[in-house]
Amino acid sequence: MSPVLEIAVTLLVAVLLVVGAIFSLLAAIGIIRFPDLYTRMHAASKAGTIGSGLLLLAAGVHSLDPAILIRALAGFFFFVLTAPISAHLLAKAAHQVGYRLTKLSVIDQLPQKEEPRRD
Repeated sequence: MSPVLEIAVTLLVAVLLVVGAIFSLLAAIGIIRFPDLYTRMHAASKAGTIGSGLLLLAAGVHSLDPAILIRALAGFFFFVLTAPISAHLLAKAAHQVGYRLTKLSVIDQLPQKEEPRRD
């Protein structure tokens, strides 16, 4: 591999690692700092997905093997497709069970679960 291409790959891997690490750090800070389950889950699903996906892509590019890069791309798309959906379903289940939003939240757009009638 030519030195110019080697430097370009090294810079790309470095950028992917730094940006992925920043997103992962922001997700961790969001999990610690946000006030309720729903906002914490939002931080974990959005920033955590992008952070882990970029770190996976950095590993795939660093390997310089097309088969590993394709697997890393498939893993990235798997992260992007599944993590937000699973976070949404977990938040919906938590809402149905009765976890309340924090008082800082402005509006709850999901209808409240009705109690079964006992006649």
